[in-house]
This record gives sequence, structure tokens and C-alpha cells, in this order.
Amino acid sequence: MALSSISMIENHITESDSCWDNNLIAKYDVAGPRYTSYPTVPNFDVEYDTKQYCEDISAKSLSNISPLSLYVHIPFCQNICYYCACNKVVTSDKSVSRRYLDHLEKEMRLQSELSGTHRTVMQLHFGGGTPTFLDGAQLTELMHYLATHFSLTDSDRREYSIEIDPRTISKDSLALLKGLGFNRLSLGVQDFDEKVQKAINRHQSFDMIEHLTQTARLHQFKSISYDLIYGLPFQTKDSLSETIDKVILLSPDRIAFYNYAHLPERFKSQRSIDRHDLPTAQEKIELFTLVAKKLIAADYVHIGMDHFVKKTDALYKAQQQAKLQRNFQGYSTCMAPDLVGLGVSAISSMDNRYVQNAVQLEDYYQQLDEDKIPINKGISLSVDDCLRREIIAQISCDLYLNVNDINEKYQIDFHQYFKDEIIQLYEMEKDGLLQWQDENLLVSTIGRLMLRNICMVFDKYLQQGVAVKFSKSL
Repeated sequence: MALSSISMIENHITESDSCWDNNLIAKYDVAGPRYTSYPTVPNFDVEYDTKQYCEDISAKSLSNISPLSLYVHIPFCQNICYYCACNKVVTSDKSVSRRYLDHLEKEMRLQSELSGTHRTVMQLHFGGGTPTFLDGAQLTELMHYLATHFSLTDSDRREYSIEIDPRTISKDSLALLKGLGFNRLSLGVQDFDEKVQKAINRHQSFDMIEHLTQTARLHQFKSISYDLIYGLPFQTKDSLSETIDKVILLSPDRIAFYNYAHLPERFKSQRSIDRHDLPTAQEKIELFTLVAKKLIAADYVHIGMDHFVKKTDALYKAQQQAKLQRNFQGYSTCMAPDLVGLGVSAISSMDNRYVQNAVQLEDYYQQLDEDKIPINKGISLSVDDCLRREIIAQISCDLYLNVNDINEKYQIDFHQYFKDEIIQLYEMEKDGLLQWQDENLLVSTIGRLMLRNICMVFDKYLQQGVAVKFSKSL
């Protein structure tokens, strides 16, 4: 999409928060995916195994010279945070890292032989769990393994990021991370209110975050991101307002303000949170509206799905140039078409295929001990999957859909192919979530909060009634 189209959207959509009412909230407060992929992980096929993946990928890997993206999952955490829905292992036993690193190195060897050791790694992300559960020597060792099996780069254009639990890192540790090649940091902040922190078992002071942020800037990290959550127990507009004011004072480049999903039946740690202490859907809308107003007034831009960035940030520039993408780490710039996931439960996206590693540590270890890439399930995308994935990606990343471009690329008649979906879109247009302008679908200001609902219209697997438990959209 051209820059003029983005400007058209920003100038054309001017809805007010007052459009929200209880009936609208009740209508759209439904369960649905977050669309970090399409098809989504619950629709991956358990019959898709390592043998199938290797056969599908190996034929093209040697001739592929495009850049590569790597994700490394470190599952360990020293303390449990009650809200967390990540794949994690809570332990104070630091010795568990040794076995994990040894198996990660095995996986790197197997994956690099398949994906190609010659492809430049332009994007690298360490997530978890808590990546900084590893000490300095172990992080150095891990980077050495990566450099041995993949083609890392020192290009200024690279995006090498790591998620940080502020309670597990020091000033010297930040210096080490910069020396290892990381140029982007993501700090897990969640909330500054002490009552909220106690309820989620996440105690960290404002002074701690301020000190780390200042130190990171001294070391000239290219970007600093904060992860925060709205909808937590005991959050009020007053308490969250104070948290946002403190965040604005510290001025991170990116802010991910996630909607807390309470699924205690799936995540045992969430059973420690009393649902009666949680805000209602109406209250969560009010909390998010407060967040959005304050951040936009502070010159942040809401690029979609809970993310706010400064206009100087690479994500904003990527959205302006229609080069924003969404993957399992959230939004990122589109620098590498293929993603290799390393570690337990990590997901790879290669050549219109998704695969997820074993989600249990012992299964992960066992497959690697058998010299196999530890795949648990996967999927090879059909033409229809690719079509719908592109539409969902355009909507969630560009806040815009060019129907003529879709028709030309896939040789379809959009209005005929999606005749049932268009009926739902017209209903959403009446509710103010989007607007049609000629052959362009424009997501409204209110619609940015409801991007999941708009994307769900094009989800064929949801239409087929696949029984999957998702979080509520509000």
C-alpha cells in the first residue's frame, strides 16, 4: 500500500470513543485468535511430522538466498507470574540450563542444515520464559552456537532483540547483551501499581525500570520496548492512569499494552487470580480507551492490536511503507520471509509451512537425542490459506485492504469469493468498525481495538466450527 493510502486512512477516520456502548461490547466480546499466524496453532496437524517437514523444505533450501529470522525460546523462569500464559518451566535450579543449551545446539545444527547456513540472519529474538534466566557465560555460549550454525551479521539494519525480566538483570548484564550483538530490548513491566503487582506476583519498582531504561540508553540500544497489560486484578482507571504517566515519563520507543486473557482452565498459574477481582469487559474498554488517549496525546501511534510506537520507530515507518508484518513475536518489520524457531514449543514459518516444536521438555529432548528436529505438529498452507492469510495480514498490519490487489494477485472476484464474509463486513460497517471506500476496506479508530473480530470474518477454520478455546477479544 502506498504512503498516500495510509494518509488517507488517518485523515478519513475520525470516530469518537462515545460510539462504544454496552450492546456493542456484548456483541463483539467473543473468543477468537490473536492472529500471530494464519492458520492459527490449534489448527496445525499432529500428523505433520519431522519427515514431512524435511521433505518439504530441503528441495528449496540450498537455492534460497533470502534473509532469515531466528527465534530462540528459553522456557525457564525463577519466579511464577500468575497472569502468564507462556510455555514456561518455573525453577530456581540453574543447572537445568546446561541440558537445555546442549539440546539447543543439536537443534541448531539440524535446522541450519535444512534452512541453509548461507542465509543472513537479519532478525533474531530471544523470548521465554525468561531469557535472562541464563547467566552471562551461558548467553555468550548460546550466541556462539548461533554464530557457528547460522550467518549472523553486524549490519546496522539488523534487529536482534531479547525479552528482559527487570528483576533478573544488572547494569553489567546490559553491557554484555550489547556486546553480544543485541540492539533492541523488551522490558516486562506489566503495571507499576503495588496492589496489582501483589495480585499477579510480580514485584518490581519504578526505580528499577527507570535505572534499566537509562542504562540501556547509555549503551545506545536502538529500541526499548515495554510490555504492559490491561485487565489485571484491581486495575482501575486511576491506578492505570498513574502507570501510564510513569511510562510516558520514561519514554520507551514501543509499548505493547496487552489485553489480559483469563483462562485458568488452561493455565494453572492463573487459578491464583480471583476472577471477581478482574475488570468487566466494559471496564476493560474504558481502561484501553484511557491508555490510547494518554499515549496518543504523548505522540505515540496506535498501529494496531495493542501496540503503540513513536513516529521515529521502525515499526511506524514500516507501517507507512506497507512493510509491517505480524508473527509469533507480535509486530515486526518485514526483513526476512522465513522464520526458524528454536527451543521447546518454538514455531517456524518456512515456505508457506508452519511447524511447532514439542511443547514438553522431555519430548523435546527425546527427539533431539534421536537426531530429529523436534516437531510436534505443523501445516502446509493451501492456496486458500495463503489468500486468507494475506487478507488477515493486510488488515492487522496496514489497517487497510486493497480488494483490487487481492483480485489481481489471486485471480479471484473478491465479492463473489467472499460473498458470505462481505455480509458480516457490512454489519461491522454499520457498527463503525470499518468503512468501504471504493474497493478499499478501511479500519476505523474503534475498529483498531476490534482487529481480531474483523480478521475472524476471514477465518475459514472458525467458520467450519473447529472446537478451540480462545481468549475473549475484550
